[in-house]
Amino acid sequence: MTFNGITLLGLGPGDPNLLTRSAWQVLSQASEIYLRTSQHPTVAGFPPSLKIFSFDGLYEHGRRFEDVYAKIVERVLDLGRRPQGVIYAVPGHPFVAEATCPEIASRARQAGLPVQVVEGLSFIESALTALDVDAFPQTTLVDALELASAHVPPFPPTAPALIAQLYSPLVASDVKLTLMAVYPDEHPVRLVHAAGTPQALVEDVPLYAIDRSAHIGLLTALYVPPLAAGSSFEAFQEIIAHLRAPDGCPWDREQTHASLRPYLLEEAYETLAALDTGDPQAMCEEFGDLLLQIVLHTQIASEAGEFGMPTLLRGVHDKIVHRHPHVFGDVKVDGVRRVLQNWEKLKAEERQANGKAEAGLLDSVPLALPALVQASEYQKRAARVGFDWPDVQGVLEKVCEEVEEIRQAAEEQRAAELGDLLFAVVNLARWYKIDAESALREANLRFRRRFSYIEKTARQQGRALSAMSLEELETLWQAAKRSE
Repeated sequence: MTFNGITLLGLGPGDPNLLTRSAWQVLSQASEIYLRTSQHPTVAGFPPSLKIFSFDGLYEHGRRFEDVYAKIVERVLDLGRRPQGVIYAVPGHPFVAEATCPEIASRARQAGLPVQVVEGLSFIESALTALDVDAFPQTTLVDALELASAHVPPFPPTAPALIAQLYSPLVASDVKLTLMAVYPDEHPVRLVHAAGTPQALVEDVPLYAIDRSAHIGLLTALYVPPLAAGSSFEAFQEIIAHLRAPDGCPWDREQTHASLRPYLLEEAYETLAALDTGDPQAMCEEFGDLLLQIVLHTQIASEAGEFGMPTLLRGVHDKIVHRHPHVFGDVKVDGVRRVLQNWEKLKAEERQANGKAEAGLLDSVPLALPALVQASEYQKRAARVGFDWPDVQGVLEKVCEEVEEIRQAAEEQRAAELGDLLFAVVNLARWYKIDAESALREANLRFRRRFSYIEKTARQQGRALSAMSLEELETLWQAAKRSE
């Protein structure tokens, strides 16, 4: 049997007995075959008369898989232009976990070269058999190399995942670190070695130990069971959408953007309070409550046809990438100050692109912000374009100057002068890299704690605060400070 053009042939998972009848027929009648890699057990079962060529040498000299695959694609296309065409064989199925075949097929058809696909069992069927699991309803298929280069898994942890091409301890180590950003270190996972061969083996290990397996090789995959229900962002979206559905909660169904405003503000302040305490459990709970408000608002917007979660996420994604060319592009920066200056330049470009070129640098600072936060934000933005003191000494002198102006101010001027002093103190906090709002909140907490000590001590002494002298109160105040 001859075929002019390119034949893409799947070799199955590894056992020659699992070759399809079509594949065996092609192999039996062919005189030569080109393999992406000869490191595959099925090769041992080839007809003895078949002349074998492989691209293994490219892997030995290539620095990146992408470069190797590009060379293989070009070479197969050239071979396919011969009168006898070419048979190019790959492990598994030509279109499952295989980068070269889809590219070859696409480019061959664009060039008018005939393409024949001889399918084979992929690693998936044999891995599922070894695991005794069904891929449905939502198993995620993941490439180990893609996962190894990520910082967090790009799939919901409430779905099981089958990770292919975990071919070395080094790759397994990188994959482990990415998964451990979401999964517990002790999460039980399953290593599947040589599925679809007589040597098939399944290892049950904790996640942290996957790179310690002595059996890792070219035919290793990893199965990651799901976390508990409700552990993914998608599951959270579903529960919020259910609350708003006809069979959901009457209260939630009645809510609008306007009616939820007080709750959003309340949750934001409760989150700040949790941050002030430094209690991780409280922060976790309040971050969740704040996220609930964001997702609920987005669900309402989606129902109204305004925007949905994909639009929201894509918008903030694109904004972050655009404003961080020093991370996601080729821009070089030499420190935080340069980053912030570049940030303002990019925001100005965005305003111009959106038809808001006349908007001022400070116009986007919300007027509803607490005064200390607003002052700090004004100062930060002005500093990014160079409107700032050359050093902290000028800021300190400005604070002293404002104090003196208050001393000399007429009664009707004191409020304005006091405002100037507060503004200067916020600027001083910025120079010392202290958040003025947080600093004042912490001072409030200290005052409350110390005053509570005074009240408690007075009660223990059977005395009323109003009956105590200022000197006595000051003594208790100092005692409260020492008790800390």
